Formats: sequence, structure tokens, C-alpha cells
Amino acid sequence: MKLTLEGLKNKEAWEAAGISLPSYDIEKVVRDSKEAPEWVHFGAGNIFRIFIGGIADTLIAQGESTKGITCVETFDFDVIDKIYDPYDNLVLGVTLNADGSTAKRVIGSLTEAIKAQSTVASEWNRLKEIFVNPKLQIASFTITEKGYALKGTDGNYFPFILADLENGPDKAVSAMAVVCALLFERFKAGKAPLAVVSMDNCSHNGEKLKQSVVTVAREWESRGFVEKAFVDYLDVESCVSFPWSMIDKITPRPADSVCSELEKAGVENMAPVITSKRTYIAPFVNAEGPQYLVIEDKFPNGRPALEKAGVYMTDRDTVNKVERMKVTTCLNPLHTALAVYGCVLGYTLIADEMKDPQLNRLVHEIGPVEGMPVVTDPGILSPMEFVDEVIRVRIPNPFMPDAPQRIATDTSQKVGIRYGETIKAYVEKYGDAKKLKAIPLAIAGWCRYLLAVDDEGKAFELSSDPMIPELTDKLKGIELGKPETYHGQLKDILSNDNIFGVDLYKAGIGEMIEEMFCSQIQGVGAVRETLKRELDN
Repeated sequence: MKLTLEGLKNKEAWEAAGISLPSYDIEKVVRDSKEAPEWVHFGAGNIFRIFIGGIADTLIAQGESTKGITCVETFDFDVIDKIYDPYDNLVLGVTLNADGSTAKRVIGSLTEAIKAQSTVASEWNRLKEIFVNPKLQIASFTITEKGYALKGTDGNYFPFILADLENGPDKAVSAMAVVCALLFERFKAGKAPLAVVSMDNCSHNGEKLKQSVVTVAREWESRGFVEKAFVDYLDVESCVSFPWSMIDKITPRPADSVCSELEKAGVENMAPVITSKRTYIAPFVNAEGPQYLVIEDKFPNGRPALEKAGVYMTDRDTVNKVERMKVTTCLNPLHTALAVYGCVLGYTLIADEMKDPQLNRLVHEIGPVEGMPVVTDPGILSPMEFVDEVIRVRIPNPFMPDAPQRIATDTSQKVGIRYGETIKAYVEKYGDAKKLKAIPLAIAGWCRYLLAVDDEGKAFELSSDPMIPELTDKLKGIELGKPETYHGQLKDILSNDNIFGVDLYKAGIGEMIEEMFCSQIQGVGAVRETLKRELDN
């Protein structure tokens, strides 16, 4: 069995393998979607393919929609060449249940795959065609939080962003410049309305997206590339809205065990690939069952009936509360703590860390204990029930092949949201954050992780992170087993409110983190001893 439109014609074989197929005419949906696209998505990775693609698939199957999603890749074009094109844009979604069973379905709602390359006329012109179509309703995004960043910690534009600002819309390269350029095409073609929806896992994602797009537009205006009326168009919600959202579904790298299971069932060519940009991706996507998507209901050009596929449609205040609950308290901070300590303590599976008494206690302290006093109940989801599901069911799921090394990626871009927001809330509520202990311990663990030496004294490779060169340079000279080599190297990091959203010394916990860090560099086994001392009492 091949995961292609031709291969799906052998329905009996797929059914015998326990794999559900789309009940609708995929080729008709593809034709209709190409002719008059209604939904375009930037960021063609795993969470999009199984979750957002799955939503569209469900709506089509229910008869609630006749259109799929146009997929656009802004970063790793190998994904289109190796995972989309050879498989006719089909996805094999595999849900990993906690009891070890799997649910498998082919998703047929991804109707077109395009590379966001302004230098390739065919790709760029097709994107322009899509954006000038007045029937387009949604441009959504899963490009990761760093995809919205225009400036480094020094406050200056990244060189590639500056090049985009100087070169103008016709030569856009970065994701934000590409989006701004395409919105400019829509503006010139008649100012049709559009919802521009970040579905990335970061705080106030719609605000971040709007700020970046408008910044690019204003810079282009100052250079004469666009007129002020275009900037105004972006700033009017009835023309272009930037709804906030909260997304949650753990989607790890494709697992070898799942690949083997599929191939034993007779599905061919399922092996994962590693692209030139180091993306680890496969024709299938494996993920947990629980999933949440909450979106601010501001769609000036209409929208599909997303609520019919389990999406919570609500107002901005509720999205903000749900997002804050999840990203700053109930899931992401727990994941980050497990990621950095997992790397240092030699774990390769997140689920196994939950069997570790100290790490289990750490996430209990970060979420239910330290996070809850500053979480506002969003009403549509219970914070305590949510975090209980995370700690009891989701993270311990032994069949989720999620590695701390994956989750540790880009931690410098995450700690400001995952810990900084709670720290700021404590400062606002109590005057400082000195009541916190587990969160400072998690931050100390991240700093210890940056030494790239595990608790047995063995070197390991740090996960990808744009700030690694800068951060490791600041920690230069610190040696495990020689605490005297520490002489304040953390101060520049802990006082950097571009990293944490707050100066941790002004919050009253900078010195505490330094002490915890120094304890963890005493020698081999010092990380474990520090965790025991801080948590086993």
C-alpha cells in the first residue's frame, strides 16, 4: 500500500490494516480548493499536518466544508520535496493512546503545497494568486515562536530581516516579510478582508504576529515601498484581524516503532527523513490524543464552522486566560523543566522522567503548587483538571516517543513566557517572587544544562537554540567540580529581561538561582543531590 491518491484506491487493504480513509472525494476537494482557496497555512510541520489538517479533514467529512488547506513552507523547503510532493500531500495520522493502542487515519485535506520563495516565479506568483482571491478567509501559522522575531537580544534587527526591509516586498525572504508582501498584494487588489491567525504555542500570539507584520510594513513605508494606506489597512480589524489563539497537542518526532508498525501493516515508504535544515519528519505523524485549540472569533471574511470540529471559539479575554493557563502554568513550564533536567540526567524519553521521584515532584510544584495562585480560571477549561490530565495522563504516556532533547530546542525563546509570566504575576501580587522555589530551580537547571555536561561529567550536544553561542560564551570558564570557577557569569543572563521578560534580581530570585546553580556544579552527581535537597522535604 502506498500513501498516494492512486494507492488509496485499494480501500480493502487499508481497511484490513486498520487505517481509516477519507470518506470524501479528495481529488474534487483539491480541485475546488485550488480554484478558490479559503484557507492558507504557513508552517507545514507535524502539528499542522495532524491537528489543523485533521480539523479541516473532519469538517469536510461532516459536510461542513468543501475546501481543504493550502500549505506554505517558509523555512525548510525539503519538507515539500520529500514529504508532501511524493505522497500527493496526504498525511497518515497516528494517535498514540496511553494503553498502547493506536488509531490511524489518512488525512486528505491538505490540497496544495507551496514554497514561500520570492525568487521562484511559479511559487511566488501562485501565492500572490491565492492572496488576491477575495474568497480567502484565513491565513494561519505554525512557524514556532522564533518565526515572529525580528530583532536579537541587543535590540537590533537580525541581518536577514534588515535585508528584507532594505529589499522590499518583491524580494521578501523571511516569514514575516513574505506575509507582509502577500498582504500588500491583497491590499492592492481591492482590500478584501482576511483573518491572519497565529496558532503557535506562545503567549499573545496574535499580538506578536501583528506587531511583526506591521513593523515590516512601516519600515517599507519609510523606504517608499508601500503607502501609508497599506499600514492603515493592517491596523483595522474589520479589514485584517489578528485573532489570538491557544493550541495544545503534544506532537513528538516520528517514532521508529510507529514506522515499523505501519510497514508491517503493509504501508510502504514510511521511513522518516532528516532534511538539510535538520527537520526530522516522516510521511506519518504520531501524536497524543488530547488536543485543544481555542481561537478568538474575529474573522472579517467569514470562516469554516471550526467549532464543529472541536475548536473553542470565544473572545480574546478567554483565549488569553486559557493560553496563560497552559503556556505559563499547566503544561509548557513543566515540559521545559523536564527537558533541561532530562538532558542533564541522561533521560531520552519524557515519560520515563515522570517515574523519577524528584522530577515528578518538580513538575507538581511548578504547576499545581506555584502556578495555581496566579492563574485565572478561563471558564471553558478547568486549570486543575487540565494540569491533572497533563501530569497523570499526558506526560507519563509511555507510548509517546517524546524526547527531552526535542523539547529543549529553543529554550531561550521560551523561558520568558513559560516562567517569566508567573514570576511577574508573583511580583505584582506579593511584591517579589521569593515565594517561588521550583521555578527558580527549573531556571537554574536550564543554566546548568547550558554547560553541555551531564550529571556524570560527560559532554552532550545542546539542542538547537539561536542564543546558544551568546549564552555559552557568557558561561565560559565554569567547570564542573570546580565551583570556584563561578564568579558571577550568570548575572548577565538572569538580569536580561529580553530573555525572561523581567530582571530576575529585581524580582528577588536572581541570587537564589545562582545558589542553586552553584550547588549543581559541585561535582559529579551534584544535580541529583541538589534536586533531592530542594524537593525531598
